[in-house]
Amino acid sequence: VQLQASGGGLVQAGGSLRLSCAASTRTFSTYTMGWFRQAPGKEREFVAAITYNGGTTYYSDSVKGRFTINRDNAKNTVYLQMNSLKSEDTAVYYCAAGSSARLSVVYFWGRGTQVTVSS
Repeated sequence: VQLQASGGGLVQAGGSLRLSCAASTRTFSTYTMGWFRQAPGKEREFVAAITYNGGTTYYSDSVKGRFTINRDNAKNTVYLQMNSLKSEDTAVYYCAAGSSARLSVVYFWGRGTQVTVSS
């Protein structure tokens, strides 16, 4: 399974970005999908996840209320809408496919996409 993330970039604080992750698999709809991020000098951390049918979503406390995850199983794509961005959201964002709540089990990782928020 290949995961291709896109949509990162440079944005001012308070702005918005939308990340996309397209999966090259016919079994996309069987996976919990989500996003992690890694800031310079820090460990990779969970950001958001969505169950296989989109019925349940999970967010880290740091992004709850600002980020929204959704998926389109017909397009094999998961999205992360990021609003009210802060400088502390600056990181490389990674798409992931796996299982369990909050993607505690990750089977596949995508290449990261850089998000930089300027203050």
